[in-house]
Order: sequence, then C-alpha cells, then structure tokens
Amino acid sequence: MARIAVNGIDIEYEVHGDGSALLFIHGLGSCKEDWEAQIAPFAQRHKVISFDLRGHGQSDKPAGPYSIAQFAADTAGLLRGLGIDAAHVVGISLGGAVAFQLALDQPALVKTLTIVNSGPDATVRTLKEKFAVWMRNYIVRRKGMARLAGLIGPHLFPKPENRAERERFIERTSRNDPQVYLHAFGALIGWSVAERIGAIACPLLAIAADRDYTPLAMKKAYVAKIAGARLEVITDARHALPMEKPAQFNAVLGRFLGAGA
Repeated sequence: MARIAVNGIDIEYEVHGDGSALLFIHGLGSCKEDWEAQIAPFAQRHKVISFDLRGHGQSDKPAGPYSIAQFAADTAGLLRGLGIDAAHVVGISLGGAVAFQLALDQPALVKTLTIVNSGPDATVRTLKEKFAVWMRNYIVRRKGMARLAGLIGPHLFPKPENRAERERFIERTSRNDPQVYLHAFGALIGWSVAERIGAIACPLLAIAADRDYTPLAMKKAYVAKIAGARLEVITDARHALPMEKPAQFNAVLGRFLGAGA
C-alpha cells in the first residue's frame, strides 16, 4: 500500500503486476478490498491499480460535500501522479458513476471502460426511490453504519456459500464514518451524465447481474446510445458481482480486455 497527494488530500492505493494499466474503482461505502478476487488474476498481464476514493478506506476523509466530478478529478490525479497516460478503467456501482465521469471529463486517460451494475444517471424520480433515499439517510443517522451493513449484506450475499463474502462486506461497511458515508451517498443522488454518454468513443463493456437492484432495462438503454458498446449479463448474481461471482466476472472482463488491450 502507498499514498499519494491528489487535490489537497492523500489517496491510498496499491499497484500489482506490470503491463498496460488497469484501474479498479470500488463502490459506495467500500474500498479497494472490493477487488481482492481480481488483483492476482489480472496482475499477470496488467499493472493493476486499486485505490480508496476520498472519504473511503484509508484515504483522507475531508469535510463534504462531495461530488462525482470531484471523485473523477481525484482519479485523474492519481493516474497522472503515477505517470500513467491511459488506463483500462473498471468501476462498480458508485465507481461506475466515477468511471463514466472520468471518461467524459478526461477521455484521453481512459483506454477502455467497464461499467459494473451501474449507469450514467442517478436521478431520483419516483416516490419509491425518494423513500429509499430517505430511509438510507435515516438508518445511517439514527442506527449507524453497522445496522445499515447488516441490512444490506444478506441481500447482496444471500447464499450459504457466500457467507465469508457477506461477513467481509458487513465488516468493511461498518468501518465507515456515518457523516462521510452520507457525503458520498449525496454525491451520487441526483447525479447524471446521461445526455453526454453519446460522446464516449473508447470501447465500453457493461457487465450486469441479472438480479441486481438497478434494472437491466436501464443498462440496455444506455448501452444502445454508445457506439460499439456491449452488454454482458451474468445470471444468478447480484449487485456485488465481482465478489459474489469472481470466476464468471473475471472471465467476462478478461475477454473484453484481451480484445481491447
């Protein structure tokens, strides 16, 4: 592990392997540990970089508010600080939003783009969505991060064979400072680059779990708006796809990177 100064804060990161740069961006309330099952396999052919977004893991946790554009600027600063001209970029959930923003704001830095269980728009539209946002804020403020983690974990990893992943997720999420978590959550809610995605020119792969809580129809719709983009669906899988089904996920990502290396 190492630290680098970016945009006035210190970002913690790891680098493994050698070859073309491959950057992994984790999800909300998590950290670079999201990608433990990807590091060794992909480090055989790539310089694999994982890091903690501001407010997450071992990176600095400055006062908010945060924004997706700010997360993307931090990511760009990390790549430039490491002397990387362009990277294959993979993001899950919140990390997918950051990856979209990075590809639009700094297209020269993104060689290929892989979006996992995410999309280019987090606008809250329906009463059900508004209630879900309110409820998450309420739980974090009144019950704490451990309570939130305990509620989410069984939905992400319901099967007995994923007990270890479930327990790691709960422990990892419980570490978060509640206020900092809400800053990051707030950055995502209402964010959108949906009107800009047609400008993405690099190869794009969307990887979706068939049982993810973000609709498959939404992913099909945005993929159709990006020239050359394609969608791969992994069955019997949920939101934390790279952790729940690492072999299937790694195979799909590996084929894409092999074609786009």
